[in-house]
Amino acid sequence: MDLRPSEPPVFRQQQGINMAIDWTHFTPWTSLSGGLMLGLASAFFILINGRILGISGILGGLLIPQRSDVGWRLSFLCGIVAAPLALSAIVPSGFIQAPRIEAGFFVVAVAGLLVGFGTRYGSGCTSGHGVCGLSRMSLRSLVATVTFMVTGFLTVFVVRHLCQCAIA
Repeated sequence: MDLRPSEPPVFRQQQGINMAIDWTHFTPWTSLSGGLMLGLASAFFILINGRILGISGILGGLLIPQRSDVGWRLSFLCGIVAAPLALSAIVPSGFIQAPRIEAGFFVVAVAGLLVGFGTRYGSGCTSGHGVCGLSRMSLRSLVATVTFMVTGFLTVFVVRHLCQCAIA
């Protein structure tokens, strides 16, 4: 039984702008289960290995490898690639939708380089600071998480509302 309304409700109308929930992409249960799995994986990783589950740190450790670290880092990164491939082979076609990226290759490449620069400059990524660092009550991780969240909000606002250029 579908409990969603046929027309999305408007929550606020201000200066001709309607704001509503996009019911198609509103996935609280999927998001909750993904967050629980990420939290459990992070907890087990730090308990078993004594290391923070930060993707940029794991990948960065392969750039200047130490012999004892290469195996688990490669296994972890291969698992990140293999897991969605295995899931897509198991679940029925159309069950998982590919994300739609409304940007061209150049914009995505520049964004990836900026994210890489940011993770080095901030000494970690969203998984390292936002999941592991905050759970350890790290002030540095709190500052980093607030910084990249505010930066993301401002970037979306500028690109969607202030920038008159076409992103392609």
